[in-house]
Amino acid sequence: MNRDAKTPSALIAIARTRRMQRALAHAYLHRGAPMPTLRSSLCYMTATACVVDDVAQPRHRMRVLGVARAEGVAYVVEELGADETPVVYRLGLRGARLGHLVPVHAWYELADDVGEIRARIAAITATLEPVVRGTAEAWMLSTRIVQRRALRISGPSLVADLPIRKFALQLLVEPVNGPGPSGKTTVTAFLRPQAQIADVWSIGGGDAIARISYTGIPSGPGLSKDTVVLLTSGLDAA
Repeated sequence: MNRDAKTPSALIAIARTRRMQRALAHAYLHRGAPMPTLRSSLCYMTATACVVDDVAQPRHRMRVLGVARAEGVAYVVEELGADETPVVYRLGLRGARLGHLVPVHAWYELADDVGEIRARIAAITATLEPVVRGTAEAWMLSTRIVQRRALRISGPSLVADLPIRKFALQLLVEPVNGPGPSGKTTVTAFLRPQAQIADVWSIGGGDAIARISYTGIPSGPGLSKDTVVLLTSGLDAA
């Protein structure tokens, strides 16, 4: 038995040899393909691709309906358009679901009519503790690309040759001056990893909810989508 073959240096050499073999095999299979040009390489960095031709789709916007202290949640609604059924979420304010945004699936299992869902939203809003709009300038947003990918679409269109950039974008919201409540989440952004704080609502006890807008709909030049982040010290985990 050759023990030298199991040393770290020997294993690294084997891995490099196998990578080289795979690279040569890949080059042989694609030997007839044209060489990529500088222009096609820069397309990923500078160009954007359309997913659909119709860019009249409105942005998806979120708003906080209010806080249910007994349930330990804040109710959030996402508007998808005037004629579309809105999506209602619960944002956990304490416990195991602290900071998690969970859709209220039960509402849509019983009814999917737009009018009925909006009637339920109006009814529950009247029972919630209202939130107070704060100053968005008192908070700063930091972004970090966790993962980047390039997606391609199929079809005869010229834009099919251009990649659709997709990012796993981490959002971190912190106070501008000194320590205080903060929060973070990760979203899927398309075309460009840009985001901004649109609104901040105070929910009492020093905690707040921030609404962040980012490019989350890959239609046309890219349309904006919202998410909400709970800003808390995390001490109330009971």
